[in-house]
Amino acid sequence: MKYLIIILPLITGFGIDCILGDPYSMPHPIRLIGRLISECEKLVRRKFINHLRLGGFFLVLAVVLISSAVPFFILLTAYKISTVFGIAAESIMCYYLVAAKCLKDESMKVYYAENEHDTEKARKAVSMIVGRDTAVLDNKGIIRAAVETVAENTSDGVTAPIMYMALFGAVGGFFYKAVNTMDSMIGYKNEKYADLGFFAAKLDDVLNYIPSRLTALAMILSSAVLKYDFRNAYRIWKRDRRKHASPNSAQTESVCAGALNVRLAGDAYYFGELHKKEFIGDNNREIENEDIRRSNRLMYVTSVVVLAVSVIIRVVLWGVIL
Repeated sequence: MKYLIIILPLITGFGIDCILGDPYSMPHPIRLIGRLISECEKLVRRKFINHLRLGGFFLVLAVVLISSAVPFFILLTAYKISTVFGIAAESIMCYYLVAAKCLKDESMKVYYAENEHDTEKARKAVSMIVGRDTAVLDNKGIIRAAVETVAENTSDGVTAPIMYMALFGAVGGFFYKAVNTMDSMIGYKNEKYADLGFFAAKLDDVLNYIPSRLTALAMILSSAVLKYDFRNAYRIWKRDRRKHASPNSAQTESVCAGALNVRLAGDAYYFGELHKKEFIGDNNREIENEDIRRSNRLMYVTSVVVLAVSVIIRVVLWGVIL
């Protein structure tokens, strides 16, 4: 029974996400973390005008502490009330921390728009899930951007939170998502954020180092399950996994490119500035709209594989502790 208690929130949270996805009409803790980051940024820019890197350190510290402390005390109170209440509260938290259905739904908006041959609608849809400038993208570029973001966010949005929740419960998941959200908001290397977002970006790299690589291995296994080209997925991963400014992003992108036999990445514009990037994968065939659907299947199977392994690890760890 004790093992069921420790794994139920993680499994239930993932299951709820698969069914419901993110509730757009309700307050979301990750959006609240985003608001906290924005307010802390304003404060830091006022108080650390000439020392933004130091201010960025205190921003990271404040956001991580608040984002972890609040769910910790909520769960402490919930479990004191009753085990059932605690499991229910932690299950809801785990649900909010996993974004598999949201990632699928948002990328499929691009898919459906492309099916309707509505380039502007597809461009607008992809702009909601990528950080690059989308005005310059043609149809192939739009599809490629959608596939890339599904591949990259398989780790950031789904499997990495699962791994941290497996090790440290929902509080660990919130710790991870706080850092990951900071990186997505202030972790840019442009003039505005190079100093302020330095520590957020570095900490995000550290936290994602192992999860991104474990996710890549799970994705190779999942490509075999789906009868994708898993041998090529492994080959491209070995060859191209470091072809990104981030030490982690190309891990899953390279597997996806190899599994689908397409070429991803390449030059991209951010805030009107061209960033030169290497290609990932071989141009064995032209990317097509159906690759968005294929990448989502790969994301889901990979997530289930990681969830299964994470549940086993959680049971083993708690077996040792208890």
